[in-house]
Amino acid sequence: MNRHRSGALNAVLAGAEVALVGLFSAKDKEFDSKLNLLASLVDAHGGQVVSRHVQRRGVSSGGADKMGDPFSRRTLLSPGRAREVAEACRQRGVAVAVFANPLTDHQRAVLTDMFGCPVLTGEDLR
Repeated sequence: MNRHRSGALNAVLAGAEVALVGLFSAKDKEFDSKLNLLASLVDAHGGQVVSRHVQRRGVSSGGADKMGDPFSRRTLLSPGRAREVAEACRQRGVAVAVFANPLTDHQRAVLTDMFGCPVLTGEDLR
């Protein structure tokens, strides 16, 4: 990461309350350690993780049948989980949401509008 980008991230995250968000397969037993790594990256940039939101794909009844379905093009999350995270971010006054997953520019824009705060990814923090 170049110095300018790192400085801009530090300015966005310094002292900010941050929500971590991730979509993980039911087969992924390491999702908690992945979120812990993401939390350490947030901490390194001066942010404070105040909530974690996980969407597990293939866990619920019938969910395993949906594993082959494409992710939401708009939010990556299910509509219900996206609303849940948005409400939590607004209630808590979260300043930044950081996704464990890569996002398209369109997904970032939709989620930023929905959550009421900037949306970054773990890749942005590396």
